[in-house]
Amino acid sequence: MAGEKQVETTGALGWIDHRFPLTSTIKAHLSEYYAPKNFNFWYFFGSLAMLVLVLQIVTGIFLVMHYKPDAAYAFDSVEYIMREVPGGWFMRYMHSTGASMFFVVVYLHMTRALIYGSYRKPRELVWIFGVGIFLTLMAEAFLGYLLPWGQMSFWGAQVIVNLFAAIPFIGPELAIWIRGDYVVSDATLNRFFALHVIAIPLVLLGLVGAHIVALHEVGSNNPDGIDIKDKKDMYGRPLDGIPFHPYYTVHDIMGAAGFFIVFMAIVFFAPEMGGYFLEFNNFIPADPLKTPPHIAPVWYFTPFYSMLRAVTDQFTWVMAAGAGIAAVVMFFKTKGFWKIAVPVILLLIAVTMRTVDAKFWGVVVMGGAVVLLFFLPWLDHSPVRSIRYRPGWHKTLYGIFFVNFVILGYLGTKAPTDVFNLMSQIGTVIYLGFFFLMPIWSRLGEFKPVPDRVVFHAH
Repeated sequence: MAGEKQVETTGALGWIDHRFPLTSTIKAHLSEYYAPKNFNFWYFFGSLAMLVLVLQIVTGIFLVMHYKPDAAYAFDSVEYIMREVPGGWFMRYMHSTGASMFFVVVYLHMTRALIYGSYRKPRELVWIFGVGIFLTLMAEAFLGYLLPWGQMSFWGAQVIVNLFAAIPFIGPELAIWIRGDYVVSDATLNRFFALHVIAIPLVLLGLVGAHIVALHEVGSNNPDGIDIKDKKDMYGRPLDGIPFHPYYTVHDIMGAAGFFIVFMAIVFFAPEMGGYFLEFNNFIPADPLKTPPHIAPVWYFTPFYSMLRAVTDQFTWVMAAGAGIAAVVMFFKTKGFWKIAVPVILLLIAVTMRTVDAKFWGVVVMGGAVVLLFFLPWLDHSPVRSIRYRPGWHKTLYGIFFVNFVILGYLGTKAPTDVFNLMSQIGTVIYLGFFFLMPIWSRLGEFKPVPDRVVFHAH
């Protein structure tokens, strides 16, 4: 740090440091990386996401040793792992439970970013890399879901890949290209296996590295939404910061211990979690001639699956009207280039809404619900970052959004009915309205004064 004497390492460590920046890297990202001193429970989930990523890679390596990516043997190889390989059942359940827990942790991590404004300037790239990780994780989970070659794996992949066929002009050929065949088959299984085991993990690791580097470049946010780098001591250390190591390494070890208690309880006592983590139909070999009565994705995809199912021919009228109203609002509420560009785009969408198949718009809504997250730093115009200093009704709005997301997830697991479909449509409007109207509502209300220094309460 500035003003402090740098001690040169000697011995074996010194030999390494002259050839590789080991000590300086440890200092930059651990012992001399100053994090806000008021981290709370919500800040466990970033390190837990890293922990689960390592867990998935390690257990995946052991599973690959015995798994056969062949349509004739895939299901049997999973059964062989479960019944014959010593400890195989443990590795399989660790991996399957880890997949669901990965999304639990990531969803909670993103919730923390939303409520404390961790996506706001200067952390836009940190957020963009994070959403990229979320998208890549969804791709990784979808590809891996086919590998057990059970009934739900097979038909789930069939339904999802067929969605690409709804894209005008190129859709049918694109779906064939993704499958490698006219139906989900051995070719599909082979390419999904290659992508799941090699390609996507490499992308995921790269994005995780970029996410951490970007975070440590601008510094961590905190529950007060205050930049601790603004106030430093004579040595250039943030007055409201403490070294990440040893303080937050011990803090995160405690979080990891609590996580493993829950994780292992699931692995040993309820690995299927009532059919939400491992569906009962997936213990039946894939049969292309027998369709399950109800096809639904794994629980972590179901909020977006609900939005896909919500878009019917009748609902496109609602979407077209919403796009038209949004065009008028944006014309009067924006300035410069966006005053014309955004309303024109919205009006074009409203016009084409009734001329293109509703299935296509369902795919657009499902994909757009995730893509919208990339633009969050520029949608939020609030003068403060943290929910702590926003008007009380903002907290209510966030609460409605989170509850609505959970309800959408539940509806996605159920067979469609008229009532459930109506609830999904209402939930979709709430989800999209939360983001599309954010430039307006985020500025409204009476905001509390933000303190100059972080507010710390021992815990």
